[in-house]
Amino acid sequence: MTRKQRRLTLIGSGMAVLAIAVALMLNALRDSIVFFNSPSDVVEKHVAAGTRIRLGGLVKTGSLVRGDNLSVRFEVTDGKNGIPVNYQGVLPDLFREGQGVVAEGALNARGTFTADSILAKHDETYMPKEVAEALKRSGHWKDDYGPRAGAAAGGGGK
Repeated sequence: MTRKQRRLTLIGSGMAVLAIAVALMLNALRDSIVFFNSPSDVVEKHVAAGTRIRLGGLVKTGSLVRGDNLSVRFEVTDGKNGIPVNYQGVLPDLFREGQGVVAEGALNARGTFTADSILAKHDETYMPKEVAEALKRSGHWKDDYGPRAGAAAGGGGK
């Protein structure tokens, strides 16, 4: 084997090892890359109890129940499915029924989501692409969400 062939073999081997490492990392992080899972995603994926996820959707109107010691119960829905959520702590100022929310936590064995943090959507003039696409898929997209929300969903614009 000539010197040039050894060098090409070494470079090719290095590239193959690098490609395998990147593929393994992306495979391991596949579920973590998603900003949130909608209730329908959770049902379809059959998420196991105790698995930490982010649950996103709309707070179902009429489902908010405030208890003692800052405990709150509500349901997150995407229009097709809903998941009950328990949370204890201070809610964001913009949290309310009918509003978009992302809860981070885990499902318990009874199918109730126990959240340890809650994020409320700030306003409807901007929305991440993933949230806009999930609302469009579930049929809850409103045309009055504004041009920036439409552009974020892939509609172009500024």
